[in-house]
Amino acid sequence: MIFDGFSHALPDIDPEETSEWLDSFNALVETKGKSRASYILMRLLDGARSNQVGFPATVSTPYINSIPPEKEPWFPGDEAAERRIRAYIRWNAAVMVTRANMASDGIGGHLSTYASSASLYEVGFNHFFKGRDSGNHGDLIYFQGHASPGIYARAFLEGFFSESQLDNFRKEIDGGGLSSYPHPRLMPNFWEFPTVSMGIGPMNAIYQARFNKYLMHRRLVDTEPSKVWAFVGDGEFDEPETSGALGVAGREHLDNLIFVVNCNLQRLDGPVRGNGKIIQELEALFRGAGWNVLKVIWGSKWDELLMRDVDGVLLNKMNSTPDGEFQKYATESGGYIRENFFGPDPRLRKLVEHLSDQELQELPRGGHDYKKLYAAYSAAVQNVGSPTAILAKTIKGWTLGPDIEARNSTHQIKKMTKGQLKLLRDTLQLRDVIPEHLLDENNPPYIRLDPGSYLEDYLLTRRKALGGFVPRRPSRTVSLKLPTEEVYSEFYQGSQKLEVSTTMAFAKLLRNLAKDPSIGERIVPIVPDEARTFGLEAMFRESKIYAPEGQLYTPVDAGLLLSYSEAKDGQIMEMGITEAGAVSTFIAAGTSYASFAMPMIPVYLFYSMFGFQRTGDQIWAANDARARGFLIGATAGRTTLNGEGLQHEDGHSLVLASTVPSIECYDPAFAYEMAIIVEHGLEVMYGENSKDRIFYITAYNENYVMPGIPEGVELASFKAEVIKGIYRFEAPAPVSQIDTISSSTPQGAERQATVLFSGSAHQAARAARVFLAKNWGISVDTWSVTSYKSLREEALEAERYSRLHPGETEKVPYVTSALSNSKGPIIAVSDFMKMVPDQIARFVPGRFVPLGADSFGRSDTRERLRRFFEIDEASIVITVLHALYLDNKASASEVKDAIAYYQFETDRIDPTIA
Repeated sequence: MIFDGFSHALPDIDPEETSEWLDSFNALVETKGKSRASYILMRLLDGARSNQVGFPATVSTPYINSIPPEKEPWFPGDEAAERRIRAYIRWNAAVMVTRANMASDGIGGHLSTYASSASLYEVGFNHFFKGRDSGNHGDLIYFQGHASPGIYARAFLEGFFSESQLDNFRKEIDGGGLSSYPHPRLMPNFWEFPTVSMGIGPMNAIYQARFNKYLMHRRLVDTEPSKVWAFVGDGEFDEPETSGALGVAGREHLDNLIFVVNCNLQRLDGPVRGNGKIIQELEALFRGAGWNVLKVIWGSKWDELLMRDVDGVLLNKMNSTPDGEFQKYATESGGYIRENFFGPDPRLRKLVEHLSDQELQELPRGGHDYKKLYAAYSAAVQNVGSPTAILAKTIKGWTLGPDIEARNSTHQIKKMTKGQLKLLRDTLQLRDVIPEHLLDENNPPYIRLDPGSYLEDYLLTRRKALGGFVPRRPSRTVSLKLPTEEVYSEFYQGSQKLEVSTTMAFAKLLRNLAKDPSIGERIVPIVPDEARTFGLEAMFRESKIYAPEGQLYTPVDAGLLLSYSEAKDGQIMEMGITEAGAVSTFIAAGTSYASFAMPMIPVYLFYSMFGFQRTGDQIWAANDARARGFLIGATAGRTTLNGEGLQHEDGHSLVLASTVPSIECYDPAFAYEMAIIVEHGLEVMYGENSKDRIFYITAYNENYVMPGIPEGVELASFKAEVIKGIYRFEAPAPVSQIDTISSSTPQGAERQATVLFSGSAHQAARAARVFLAKNWGISVDTWSVTSYKSLREEALEAERYSRLHPGETEKVPYVTSALSNSKGPIIAVSDFMKMVPDQIARFVPGRFVPLGADSFGRSDTRERLRRFFEIDEASIVITVLHALYLDNKASASEVKDAIAYYQFETDRIDPTIA
């Protein structure tokens, strides 16, 4: 592999001088060895940087600490007191998980992650993590999910949790327990950020830091003092989400961001990189992405050995030993370490001849050394111009004893025996507070700091000095002055003769909202490089695209009205081609009401296919985080986005959205429905009595004339029907003279049916209504269904009430009541899967038949696609006739005549499985 081999492509202006330098270096290698030569090269590079001589950065440095002992700052705390407090927390964390599993075997929990990272957290809690009590916004901390027992144990010492709550770890039904991992949805006064779906925490932290800069550059919130901390496991970097956005942080110089990577070298089943070195790999990854990297590999007791390593043999051994061996050493005796790490080279053996086997076994890793960590954290918070990654080497299960420490099975160990608890007590030097008779393995004791003691005072004073306790999620009341009716009224009138799509209608509505004096500055348009597709290019000039450095170039379309305009205080979050980054930004904006007491209104527009399907895990996390905002699934529908094919044409995002309890889901057909739904969404999320909700609204790219709100309706009650999910759009069509197609069509028979539609399917439904009256003598009324999810949830609630209140008047679901006067079969047509309208099937009076676009999408014209999926007007006509046939109101020959007239291929494979 050629790496940095560009020197051969440059002219050598003095070959003789070059030869002298090379000869000198070769002599150094020959006489002093490779380790000495490597050291000299490093010093030369340091000199080059000091003299501002440009040279590409090396991707990794030797396997030692980044901060040498002589540059470590003075440690300002009481190390003994902090060690003692840390011992209490370690003990309570282990006991909480053990007691939970003794009481309910298999309920789970994790002993080892916090055991490896206790020092990483405690240095932060005692010296760096800023709270909000001082009036500042504090730091935002993404805790590693599996370390939650330790965070609960600290909050217990602080007095926030009781013993009863600890005993209800992972028992949440009655409201008095503690959630398994950080879940703001379940513990809204404690946790701020859900992190335990691997990869989501780190990525969200990056875009949170970016959004903090956005708020500051737009002069909405002074986020300058606030840091974003993300605690990440080394194995978590196997997830592409963890590393995928590192370049964003480096490129945008997010110096408000600090990653602390717990490098215990293990994941769930075994070593992260048994044959390699994960710290070196991560260093190269971060440095390549423009991060400041600080390695904390070795504890202080190694300093003296490294100082005496004049031949570089110890450094070479450190560099060449794979992680699998280091994990093995963590489980072995000092004698084994002497023989296998130091023993092969007599120079190495001589380095440690003054140390006993016990002392060799106790040589610490840097992630357990308080002073080393303090030095790294201090350097990180002072770093300017780039994000920082701290790579701290630890041992998984540290202090939990030889049965647990560094074992491949350690992640699955959920409880400890009496012997293991006794060893833990002795290791933590807690004999004075945990006497022998209390060591009951079924119910080991929690321990508290003595009230009024020095230790309790130290614990509380440190947090007071830093601005209060963390984590704490502040309870905020959200109530904004919302736009007046004028913002929406133009959409009530329809588009007259102009054909527009609901996507274009929403784009115009969004522009209105961005200009509104009451909430305009709070609107955060988020687009993953599709703004022009969604009709938002007019906002480029009006609102500008956010760019932290402004616009340093002249765009090619600078002379045009809709030119690409960037600004440091730009409002539009143009994300580039990253739906994942867009959702992370949505979460940061949607939770800013809690993080900064600044309610923002994120509006994320995306190809609907690439929303829930691609980023469903993040959307679930957004709801866990209690985010608020609008998700706009543009270019929706399996057949409406014609020509794009299988990977783009969405017919199931409404199904996926229906699985998220706190999402309000709408599929509007008309511009006025869109306006009513958005107005309602703002009221629900940002008005009086606001709620933690997210609104998912589909928008189609098919142009048609938009009708106005039906004449004669009372506006408030009409809006209520739209929001509830269904309203009658057209009354039954009159049947007079029938232009029959089938000789079997009866004359003078009163036959009726009802057709429900959503989104772009209204066109087929309305056309079928006309055909059924004109050619088949069937009077059909049409209903617009704006939200099957809302109808289903209300119906389920009514059903449950009736089930639990026998003998009382039964509650009738709204959809049942709305359709109670319908005569004949009810056909529902959607450009989504049949499963969408099927949500209300058992609550609909009479025969119900859904039509939808199941199976994979395809490229073709809309007409051919709708015939293929059997959701066009002809399909509706045939379905109505067949339903009437089943009800003995039509003949088989009439249905056959319709099939022949509309040229249906009866032997064609079912599109559902095609």
